[in-house]
Amino acid sequence: QVQLVESGGGLVQPGGSLRLSCAASGGTFSRYAMGWFRQAPGKARELVAAISWNGGDTLYGDSVKGRFTISRDNAKNTVYLQMNSLKLEDTAGYYCAARIDGRVSDWDKTYDYWGQGTQVTVSS
Repeated sequence: QVQLVESGGGLVQPGGSLRLSCAASGGTFSRYAMGWFRQAPGKARELVAAISWNGGDTLYGDSVKGRFTISRDNAKNTVYLQMNSLKLEDTAGYYCAARIDGRVSDWDKTYDYWGQGTQVTVSS
């Protein structure tokens, strides 16, 4: 059973930065595509960013392009989300997900494992 544990969330002012981490255990991390999704109250879950099994392909949601960067370290079984120039509308629960098919996808239903999430609040 794959376990995903997110960390790094918190309260930040608009324009600030945060770095989220997701540590994986119990599976073959280096074979999985990894994604970050977010969900705000009353809104649908949406893709933030995804990265292929070897890091060769990435995918970003339109609202975060140019501000967020996804990366992974297969030696550490960890995926990261660097978030810069944060906006009020980035406030949400952020969830890490793993996809056995190692290719990126923006469709959450194709991800097989999910973490519990970490809250990001952007507020002045």
